Amino acid sequence: MDDWRLTGQEMYLTGRRWTLRTWWPYRENWDHDHCDFCQRQISVPPALNDPEAVEQGYVSDDDYHWVCEDCFADFRDRFDWTVANT
Repeated sequence: MDDWRLTGQEMYLTGRRWTLRTWWPYRENWDHDHCDFCQRQISVPPALNDPEAVEQGYVSDDDYHWVCEDCFADFRDRFDWTVANT
């Protein structure tokens, strides 16, 4: 499957476990993250200048990688992802 969003993520995202959460800062002074696939901004509040920005997404167990809900649905099976119970 050719998809512009695939840029080698299989090297570090295959088999990961994820949790759907509202965004929070990874460290002090952090104001947003981006989906590891489509680069959609994920932040609270969402960026006013970006109509595609969202407040929640799936975060990896190490709290570092974020994937928007659309990309998660598209790539869940391909990357063998699981979802943690919250």
